[in-house]
Amino acid sequence: MKARIKNYFITGLLAAIPITVTIYILKIFIGIMDSVLNYLPLKFHPDTYLPFHVPGLGLIATAVVIFIVGVVTQSLLGRKLVPFGEWTISKIPVVRNIYLGIKQLVEAVFVQNSKGFKRVVLVEAPRKDMWLVGFLTGVTEGEVQDKTKKRVVNVFVPTTPNPTTGLYLLIPEKDVITLDMSVEDAFKLIMSAGIVTPPDKLTVTPQCQK
Repeated sequence: MKARIKNYFITGLLAAIPITVTIYILKIFIGIMDSVLNYLPLKFHPDTYLPFHVPGLGLIATAVVIFIVGVVTQSLLGRKLVPFGEWTISKIPVVRNIYLGIKQLVEAVFVQNSKGFKRVVLVEAPRKDMWLVGFLTGVTEGEVQDKTKKRVVNVFVPTTPNPTTGLYLLIPEKDVITLDMSVEDAFKLIMSAGIVTPPDKLTVTPQCQK
């Protein structure tokens, strides 16, 4: 009887916790998006004309703004203004590093065939039989490649749970193992510390899970 009650309780936790956490995160996200409406003049604020507040209007407004920004960016005017804006940012020391890092991360996740992260790889580090998940960013060029005896590639190894920071490694190409998972799935794996495993990619069950 005790074992059955325990099983019911654990089953309830497994069902309730993901739903509760998901609702909580969505509530925070929607609240943040709704705060965008606070920057609108009162005459454009939806709450001015509605008898009650409708959650999620900020999310819709944000999506509309992002869409408009995309349209403007792809226009002739945007193609001239965006490079100029990025050139201006590149001249500001601290802002430049933050902007370029975030831009590369976003392009790697959302843009196909981007010049950022090309493939997901495994590298054996920091010692034998220990592995790190990283992103291949290209073949090393210039002086570094000239002074190495082997063909070397660039690998970025992000940290957990914040993948915007990490290590830049120069590794012989033959020592890099290419994975089939997508860049997006790799980010999920890294940010969750291995809890979220890409579906249909795990072919070997780790010894600790047997």
